[in-house]
Amino acid sequence: MPVKKTISQRITDLKVCVLIPTYNNDRTLKRVIDGVLKYTQNIIIINDGSTDTTSQILKEYPNLKQYPIPKNKGKGNALRIGFKKAEALGYLFAISIDSDGQHFPEDISVFIEELEGSETKNLLLIGARNMEHESVPGSSSFGNKFSNFWYKLETGIALSDTQSGYRMYPLKEINKIKFYTSKFEFEIENIVKAAWRGITVKNVPIKVLYDESERVSHFRPFKDFARISVLNTWFVLVTFLFIKPRNLFRKINEKGIKRFFKEDLLASHDTPETKAKSIALGVFIGLSPLWGLHTLLVLSLAVFFKLNKAIAFAFSNVSLPPFIPFIVWISLSIGALLLGEEKSFSLEDFNGDFELLKSLKTYIVGSFVFAFGASILSGGIGYITLKLFQKKK
Repeated sequence: MPVKKTISQRITDLKVCVLIPTYNNDRTLKRVIDGVLKYTQNIIIINDGSTDTTSQILKEYPNLKQYPIPKNKGKGNALRIGFKKAEALGYLFAISIDSDGQHFPEDISVFIEELEGSETKNLLLIGARNMEHESVPGSSSFGNKFSNFWYKLETGIALSDTQSGYRMYPLKEINKIKFYTSKFEFEIENIVKAAWRGITVKNVPIKVLYDESERVSHFRPFKDFARISVLNTWFVLVTFLFIKPRNLFRKINEKGIKRFFKEDLLASHDTPETKAKSIALGVFIGLSPLWGLHTLLVLSLAVFFKLNKAIAFAFSNVSLPPFIPFIVWISLSIGALLLGEEKSFSLEDFNGDFELLKSLKTYIVGSFVFAFGASILSGGIGYITLKLFQKKK
């Protein structure tokens, strides 16, 4: 019967290290290090310019890898340095643990067990705290819910905790990503970009303790929250203008148009009503005069109205370049008719020299009417077709 390996041996076999970034946490640092040493010697400590007695405490651990930073530059910067150092030392994964004593070193085994049982090793794990615990400050619980909302909007992934610093990172993949932040907002930046890159991001349950008599928090509510808000605003724009369109294009390209419509349109679990509304929304936005904003609008509205994003986006591409002259001509024709103007143009005029600005009012009125009528028609046809397909199936 094989002998069960110790947690220390399993950590070594998986090439995992524990990364401890620290800044002025001398009241809890020693306890954290000693706790981790019960499980592994694979420890990397980043002293981020501490001005308390941290340096004296670290002298008691000469056998551990230590990298002092002369001046405090933020937790994100410390983690980024730690990732590079860890990979250079031959590690494949790094478990980050905060030095303020809120995390329990015994939960290292939770990360190891999840890693061992996972089919993919391209995995980023975030320790999920029990935010209802009596020791958790109300501000932390609210901030976490706020962060979870933005993360789901930006990545489509629902997590119960996106702010915990107790994590496990896949070093090779995380070190390929270009990061720009260096403080607390880095922990948001890295999990969003990891998800965009295709790294599996998920929660694992951990314990947490907030002891206000010992814990020193360096989170500055106004400055750090402002930076996080700016970062999330940027990520939302990138999500709707680039990431979601990119993913949909990749899906369509991978499956082909025929298979995409068969699987994502016909075989989708959405009701015919929802699919028809998604078609109508896509056609309306695609034919509207809001050029340059089509993708952002169609995906935002699809999320807001809980419609099928893939279908809405696909049909918003009704305004592909070859069709634009016809769309503009029809819009101008409708606009001229509604405004009682004389039609002084023909389809042959749209050879690239047509000055649309001279007829902008006519175009805008006509395009919105055209978009509305075409969306109603396409939505109705889509609904009837989908209902017939559903009955046939």
